[in-house]
Amino acid sequence: MGNAGQIFRLGLSLFFEYNTPRIVHIRSKKVGIINRLLQLTIIAYVIGYAIVYKKGYQEFDDVQSAVTTKVKGIVFSNYSHLPDIGMRTWDVADYVIPPQENSAFFVMTNVVPTLNQTQSYCSEDPTIQDVQCKTDSDCERIKGYIMPGGNGPITGKCVNSTGHNKTCEIFGWCPVENPALYKNLTEPILAGSQNFTVFIKNNIEFPKFKVMRRNLPELATNESKEFLNRCNFNPDDSKDRLCPIFLLDTILKGAGYTYKDVAQEGGVMQVIIDWTCDLDYSIDKCLPQYTFRRLDRGDYSIAKGFNFRYADKYAFKENDTIIQYRNLYKATGIIFVVTVQGKAGKFSVVPLILNLGSGMALLVVSTIICDFIVLYVLKARKFYREKKYLDVQGQDAFQILDEERDQEGNFNNSVKRRVQQASE
Repeated sequence: MGNAGQIFRLGLSLFFEYNTPRIVHIRSKKVGIINRLLQLTIIAYVIGYAIVYKKGYQEFDDVQSAVTTKVKGIVFSNYSHLPDIGMRTWDVADYVIPPQENSAFFVMTNVVPTLNQTQSYCSEDPTIQDVQCKTDSDCERIKGYIMPGGNGPITGKCVNSTGHNKTCEIFGWCPVENPALYKNLTEPILAGSQNFTVFIKNNIEFPKFKVMRRNLPELATNESKEFLNRCNFNPDDSKDRLCPIFLLDTILKGAGYTYKDVAQEGGVMQVIIDWTCDLDYSIDKCLPQYTFRRLDRGDYSIAKGFNFRYADKYAFKENDTIIQYRNLYKATGIIFVVTVQGKAGKFSVVPLILNLGSGMALLVVSTIICDFIVLYVLKARKFYREKKYLDVQGQDAFQILDEERDQEGNFNNSVKRRVQQASE
């Protein structure tokens, strides 16, 4: 109980104390040099990095944008040994699927067509697991099932398939897709698509500053419409690096890839339009910068590239019955994603004052470090500590009553100063 009471009185005494900073002027070469170096470092950080490099004197606004694209190009392919393709000229309506996307566009570079499919009976794809058979009894055990990756329910019959194989019969869109016919092709069917061009039109706004821009240079929008008719993006040319018309091959090369390697199995490319503008200068200097990169990796062992299937449907009337048909296409190609990023900055007094104020507050760090060195590192730390701290007791200072036992075991109350004088 005695210890508990003493702890309580000690805690109560802390309530009746007040600490005030004491200025101690220390004349020391070591401490002085450390102090000035720390102050210069902090000032250099605030002015050089926070204000000048990071433009701490500006307020900023993020870009808001809208993107539209238009692809152009014609390619001719001659595969007479593949009747579903044959000799054909491909235009933009054939290889851009769908015609419009939000901030993206897809260009088909390879295709596996399966023409004139209709709902009927046919042999299942022989590459599907567990559909190979010799007799109908092999198929009866899976009758009615749709096999994983299959094209329809099993009918229970064993029928002839491609080559000398036999597979179980299905009911579905027949004939089924047969990619084996195209696996030996050495290059993409639309290999010439590398010379296609895409016109990317980008309108942006910085709402806070009421600034609106677009990625068509003034050279193109005023007197020289010929600029857009002849230009292609070239990062090494001072004018053509602002051209919004891009060869697909240029985009792939800008990302560090060859078009043929990506076109064979498809991929995902990103076109980055960066609007980083300093509005303290002329608004005409607020211009876009284009960079490119590949978002997927080309060395995956499974699920490599990019492909999907789509169909053109039509119908014929045969013997008073309307029969539906479709042409199925497995389209492989490159999807281009257009990303717009950036921000604009303009001088403002408020951020400048805030950065200067926070910088001045950082100068306290130099005092803290110097105090630590003086009080705990230097050899004369004991001497400096005596000069740094001074205990002053007023006439009305709070005193602690310390209970002590006398020789007879009785308690006597004596006054004990909590802090002894330095002379004791």
